Amino acid sequence: MALLEMVDAEPLPLEGRKVLIIVENLPVPFDRRVWQEARTLKASGAQVCVICPTGKGFLKRYECIEGIHIYRHPLPLDAHGALGYLLEYGAALFWETLLAWKIFFRHGFEIIHGCNPPDLIFLVALQFKIFGKIYLFDHHDINPELYEAKYGSRGFFWRLMCAFEWVTFKAAKVVISTNESYREIAQTRGGKKRDEIFVVRSGPDLSRFVATEPNPVLRNGHRYLVGYVGVMGAQEGVDLLIASVDYIVNELKRQDIQFVLVGDGPSVKGLKADVERMKLTDYITFTGRVSDHDLLEVLSTSDVCVNPDRVNPMNDKSTMNKIIEYMALEKPIVQFDVTEGRRSAEGASLYAKANDPVDFAEKIISLLENPEERARMGAIGRERVATKLAWPYQIPNLIAAYQKALSR
Repeated sequence: MALLEMVDAEPLPLEGRKVLIIVENLPVPFDRRVWQEARTLKASGAQVCVICPTGKGFLKRYECIEGIHIYRHPLPLDAHGALGYLLEYGAALFWETLLAWKIFFRHGFEIIHGCNPPDLIFLVALQFKIFGKIYLFDHHDINPELYEAKYGSRGFFWRLMCAFEWVTFKAAKVVISTNESYREIAQTRGGKKRDEIFVVRSGPDLSRFVATEPNPVLRNGHRYLVGYVGVMGAQEGVDLLIASVDYIVNELKRQDIQFVLVGDGPSVKGLKADVERMKLTDYITFTGRVSDHDLLEVLSTSDVCVNPDRVNPMNDKSTMNKIIEYMALEKPIVQFDVTEGRRSAEGASLYAKANDPVDFAEKIISLLENPEERARMGAIGRERVATKLAWPYQIPNLIAAYQKALSR
């Protein structure tokens, strides 16, 4: 279904409007949520410009794709520690400010759509407040919980994250939340009224996110394939997944399962070292970031897909894109039992004991040995996406958020 058909309104609801989207942590169009939002706004009649970082495969400093103007900037490094984050966020704010003024004079905009993390884009938006420009906050991550998950403490920087979050909510006329837990945070911690908050989930566009032919080479000669896609960071629990593989291979002596891990992140070097130390290199493949085609090929070939995110306040309240993408491709899931993960997947997933790699491993094995159950759970997931969670069902709330923000 084309986006123009999804919008399905005459006249176009955002005809003549001008939008600037700022996202700091991923390049566009690699960031599928932001790209879907940008394409939808364009199809709704708006002029859309995007500021984002460069990244692997997205090195052009400017390009126009599908009529959307994309301005990219460099980032100095992948942040580690307070100094690293200060350098990264400082550089990002410098470039975002410079490019925002460039776009202001070249294209113009009425509204700045800021996508966190970090909760600092309000510093760019406030510069344009005197010109009557509006700030809309797209709440992707809960940063105080993210900081605590990474560093296990609530010190000065955690309090700073709370302060940035509070100011961000106050600066925004309208908030887009990715799920009900985030909407509650916008109300309780952010002080936003319920009619100022719109839930827009990160559902896939099923006209584009389509299964491919399985590639048996990915199985590395093994009978089964288990797939993972996501960031390789401390809070993502990939180390717990590797511990599960260690149990499967070295304790249960199962040598018929290949694990393919798609993604990159600050922990990947240490994770690869763990795999070598545990003698698991024949059973775990790290692909790094890959194209959409290669991602779809991995997931389409997988018998089971996994989400090993640790049970903590951050992951409990967050909806992970990977869960919806697994369901869209009719894949049964194993994950730890977190609130939003269960709300998304319902019967399409098995739920392991909190942060228990042995129970996680046992649930993977139980699904691999039961093809009928895999098919049943996959069908449940696909049905939920096709009838409730896919991108077309998110479009009305996205358009409503913009109409509310632009209302006088």
